[in-house]
Amino acid sequence: MRPLVAIVGRPNVGKSLLFNRLAGQRLSIVEDTPGVTRDRLYAKCDWAGRSFDIVDTGGIEPDTDSEILTFMREQALIAIDSADVIIFVCDITTGVTASDQEVAAMLQKSGKPVVLAVNKMDATGPVNPEIYEFYALGLGDPVALSALHGHGTGDILDECLKYFPPEEENGEEGEAVKLAFIGKPNVGKSSIVNKILGEERVIVSDVAGTTRDAVDTPFENKYGKFVLIDTAGMRRKSRVEDRVEKFSVMRAKLAIERCDVCLIMLDARDGVTEQDTKVAGMAHEAGRASVILVNKWDLVEKDDRTMDKLRADIRRDLSFMPYAPILFVSALTGQRVERIFELANSVNEQANRRITTGLLNNVLSDAQARVQPPTDKGRRLKIFYMTQVSVRPPTFVVFCNSSELFHFSYQRYLENQIRSTFGLEGTPIRLLIRERGEREE
Repeated sequence: MRPLVAIVGRPNVGKSLLFNRLAGQRLSIVEDTPGVTRDRLYAKCDWAGRSFDIVDTGGIEPDTDSEILTFMREQALIAIDSADVIIFVCDITTGVTASDQEVAAMLQKSGKPVVLAVNKMDATGPVNPEIYEFYALGLGDPVALSALHGHGTGDILDECLKYFPPEEENGEEGEAVKLAFIGKPNVGKSSIVNKILGEERVIVSDVAGTTRDAVDTPFENKYGKFVLIDTAGMRRKSRVEDRVEKFSVMRAKLAIERCDVCLIMLDARDGVTEQDTKVAGMAHEAGRASVILVNKWDLVEKDDRTMDKLRADIRRDLSFMPYAPILFVSALTGQRVERIFELANSVNEQANRRITTGLLNNVLSDAQARVQPPTDKGRRLKIFYMTQVSVRPPTFVVFCNSSELFHFSYQRYLENQIRSTFGLEGTPIRLLIRERGEREE
């Protein structure tokens, strides 16, 4: 296991800016609004030949009545509990505050090694003498930091390195399958991640929009290694008012782009809504292997036809992705939650499958013998051959005499023939049509 470094502090001291600086990319949302980082957000980091994970936490407000801020404090405490080293970020512009002193006392009780970083020291030259008042926190020597410009980040990482456990001689780690839980707000994405992990890893609340960042959580079970990405619920554009929520929708789209499998979550009580169709469409357009999870199945009144009827409704409303398997689950009771990993592995394997040109052309010959290619004004479509050019999703180039004659219906027919012969369940298929002269053939 890689060591874990937690970045903690009260709101708006620059934790997310430091996290993005260390991660080398803009993973965490940075805004001047307190409470923007709500969940824990993870990234891999390398320094002086050591690999480790860093985790960004919501600001710790020791005394608060706000439900969300209370959740954020709990998230930060879980991060502190699981970390090997803690970076405690303070702000030179405010000096030592009462909240800083309370957080420092909390960290001392944890018994974990703490590196004290005093941020917003953006000026170069002599060190601002006000840094010395931070000795009063009783956490050792403060390190001057400018998360904005990057000054002092190396000094902080050098301090963290001193507390890392000795490096283990590990074999090469297997590649983890990245699973993105996507859907409209309040379908239970965070609840199902927590059910899988068996802890309150992600904030769960009936307040829509609680999850804002896409949170990565490594997880391992008998089915293999996974990274669970819990994304912010995606609303209709007209409902996306504030800037932070726009960032969240963008981050959810990025999660779709970088995951291996999209787990599209629906609410069993609502069926497929217009917003569900848009979310599923984004996964389909991105070419991602997908599984449809129908959550809150425990809340539906059922008879012997309920499941079949709902499955038929989903197939009708999401007709553009007939390949995606449907699984009825309950985040509350854990019903069929384990089956998610079985299906995710299966659709991921199908999305990465390669088919030889010889086998493809055998299927093509049989398909053309069964259903003649279309004609128009005496001209017949001639398909010369087909070859696979990429995976995720499986993409095939078909060479023919005229792309105009290659009707969409015949493309769909060929796609169905490929699926029925080779499986490819759970993944879209792309057909690229290329014209070439008959003389070349």
